[in-house]
This record gives sequence, C-alpha cells and structure tokens, in this order.
Amino acid sequence: MPVFVYKAADRRGQTIDGVMDAPDARAVVERLQKDAYYPIRVTAHEERAGVFSLRFPSRVGQRDLLSLTQQLATLFEAGLPLDRALTIMEELASNARVKAIVSDLLRSVRGGASFSEALAKHHPRPFSRLYINMVRAGEKGGVLEVSLRRLAEFLEARAAFNEAVVSALAYPLVITTVGAAAIVFLMTFVIPRFATIFSDLGQTIPLPTQILMSVSAVMTSYWWVGATLAMAGVLAWRIWTSTPQGRASWDQFLLRLPIVGALALKIETARFARTLGTMLKSGVPVLGAMTVVGDMMSNQAVGTSVGRLADGVKRGGTIASGMQEHGAFPALAVHMVRVGEETGRLEEMLLKVADTFETDVRSELKRVLGLLEPAIIVGMGVLVAFIVVAMLLAIFSINEVPL
Repeated sequence: MPVFVYKAADRRGQTIDGVMDAPDARAVVERLQKDAYYPIRVTAHEERAGVFSLRFPSRVGQRDLLSLTQQLATLFEAGLPLDRALTIMEELASNARVKAIVSDLLRSVRGGASFSEALAKHHPRPFSRLYINMVRAGEKGGVLEVSLRRLAEFLEARAAFNEAVVSALAYPLVITTVGAAAIVFLMTFVIPRFATIFSDLGQTIPLPTQILMSVSAVMTSYWWVGATLAMAGVLAWRIWTSTPQGRASWDQFLLRLPIVGALALKIETARFARTLGTMLKSGVPVLGAMTVVGDMMSNQAVGTSVGRLADGVKRGGTIASGMQEHGAFPALAVHMVRVGEETGRLEEMLLKVADTFETDVRSELKRVLGLLEPAIIVGMGVLVAFIVVAMLLAIFSINEVPL
C-alpha cells in the first residue's frame, strides 16, 4: 500500500506534517477530514524522492511490531499519558510505514478515540484481533501498561519460537539446494560436452554412461516441460488450497503425515495454549478469547476444532472436556488444562502447556533433522558418485579405440 506525505491544518490554524499509509490520496483526505484536520497538500512519498532513487516498500514486520509494543509498554510504565507516548514513538519510528501508523494512531487518540478503537482501524495488519482485544481489556481494567507488557512478552516468545524453527530448517535446506544445484550443473553443462566427444569417437560406451547421457539430454532439451509442470502444480495447489474445502482437506492431510503431522499438531497446540493463556491473563472473556484463538490457528482443521470447543464452552462445558471430546489435541495438553481448571490457575497452566510443547517441538526437530542431514548428504553423495563413475568408465573405454 502506498505511503503519502501530507500537510494539514487544525481548527486553530496550526499546521502539521506527517505520512500516512492509504490506497490513494482521496483516502488520505477523507481520513484527515474525519479527524477534524483540513488537508493542505497530499503527495505520494515516491514523488518527493529523486527520479533516480530506488525505494523498496517498507512493511511492519514481526520485529517492528514487537519493538513498538515494548517501547509503548515502557513509556506507559513510566507514567506517560497515551498521546505523549505516541508522540515519542512517532519520533522513534524505525521506518516510514511504522511512522505512518503511529501518526494515524496519535491523530485518532487526539480526536477522542480510545487506543483500541484507533488500533482497530488498521486491522488486520499489523494489529491482529488478539492485539486489539488485549488492549481493549487493559483499557477496561485500567491496566493498559500490564496488557502491553504481556503482549510484548507474547510477541517475543512467538518470535523466538518461529526463529528457532526456521534456524533448525535452514541448514538442511541449504545442503539440499547446493547439492541439487551442483547436480543440475553437471547434468546440463558438463555432461553434454563429454557426450559430444564420445559421439565423435563413435565408440560404444558403457551402460551407466548411456543412462547418464540420456538423462542429461532430456534435462537439457525438455527442462521447460519440467518447469511448466512444476509451476502448473504449484498454481493448482494454490488455487485448491484457497478454497475452504481444499484448505481443510490439505490441513487434514498434513496432520495425518507420520512425522510432519505430529510436529504440526504440537505447534498448533502451543500456539493455541499461548494465545489463550495470554488473553485470559489479560482479562479478556473466555468466549471472546476462544473466538480470537480459533481465527489465529494456521491449520484450519485445528481452528475448526477450536471453534467447536468454543461452542461447548458456551453451552456450559469446560475447555478440557471439549479438547478431549474433539480429539484434536494431545492427551498431555488435555490433562494439563484440566488440572489448571480444577486448581483455578488455567492461565498459568496454558502458558506452561505452550512452553512444554514448544520445547518438545525444538527437541523433536533437532532429532529429526539430525537424522535427515546425513541422509541428504549420503543421497547427494551417491548421485555425484554415480555421475563421476559413469564418466570415468567412459573415459577408460577410450583406451580401447583403435589408433
């Protein structure tokens, strides 16, 4: 979404400058007028840059949102009022996108809106329903700084877990990519040149070399067919999973896979427990929290189970009994939640469930990838060895050519 630079005046005639993220200039004007400002000039941010300047679109990433939340929590804990804290945050904004959002929040707050109402204008990006509901609960309870601090802790824990998973997967992906690139280079660049030499000699070549040269010829001549089929497959998968039925079927398929399914279920259980525990600890009502948690599940099969769980709680059931009834959650999580409900410490127990399963996912990933990495290396080594041996056999057979 483009960023616009504007200059406007208030009712007292004082001018302000700022930036705003909006679909077009008309939307900027309408938003300023709604906040009781009179637009003087609105220009696209790109127009202010030089003709030869390169500008990449700035987005509010996970780390930007975490930093914004932590700084706001710190300023609130220091006793600063909301508008003063937002004014400072506007000066400390890390990029144009963050600055535009903070400026818009400040205008809305000064216009009489609550902080949660101001955040809701930017839903769903970057502020999720979880974020807005926790801020709203903090405002109602008069503990906004506590809610923001818990939000910061939640975002930090989620970011640390995601980074741990990505870091664990990075090394096998690098090995696979480099090995595959080396094999493709040999098959499409090196082997064809040897094939030309062997064909000129007119000598019968060994069977492994014939197989290798045939595969190389197919890859060199019909690579576009493979690329087209791969792109068509990815496109068909994207179209299929964009439908509710297709996405539900795909998510169910993922959960049935031998190793991936167990890991996916543990990840979703940890996300469910951490999100629900954080919201309940911040004072969000159970039913409202359950609705938000269901929307935040990345696996729709688990999200559907959470929705049914919310219906059971609405009818007077407990969370643990619903989790056990639908069978979408691990037994350990069900027992821990039941203990939390029985002892009146459900929020704390949910956070312990999240910590337990996140630790379990890390150790399981480490174990699986520890077995997968040698398998990838051995597999790549076998392919490269076959290529080398096939070429050596052909080279040795040249000695049999009569001079």
